[in-house]
Amino acid sequence: QVQLVESGGGLVQPGGSLRLSCAASGRSFSSYAMGWFRQAPGKAREFVAAISQNGGSTYYADSVKGRFTISRDNAKNTMYLQMNSPNPEDTAVYYCAASISYAAVRASQPHYWGQGTQVTVSS
Repeated sequence: QVQLVESGGGLVQPGGSLRLSCAASGRSFSSYAMGWFRQAPGKAREFVAAISQNGGSTYYADSVKGRFTISRDNAKNTMYLQMNSPNPEDTAVYYCAASISYAAVRASQPHYWGQGTQVTVSS
């Protein structure tokens, strides 16, 4: 079992930057593949990015590739999402998620979810 808490959301201007964090507690953080997902108003939740247990492999949705960077610090039990050059279409509630299986995260089927943090991109 792992508990996940997101932070760092807020209002950001188009073209700015924002970093989200996901703090994990419970069983060994380094055993879990991690991911970020998001849900915009009136839309289904969608995959954003995934990272393997040791951070050696990452995977991105085409919509964020080249703008967002996922990373993790296993010593701090924390995962990050660096959002550069966001645009209004990135406005959503962002969720972190975890699974023992990296494939499950990439397939948008993680086992554990955080509560979400709101990101609003607007001038």
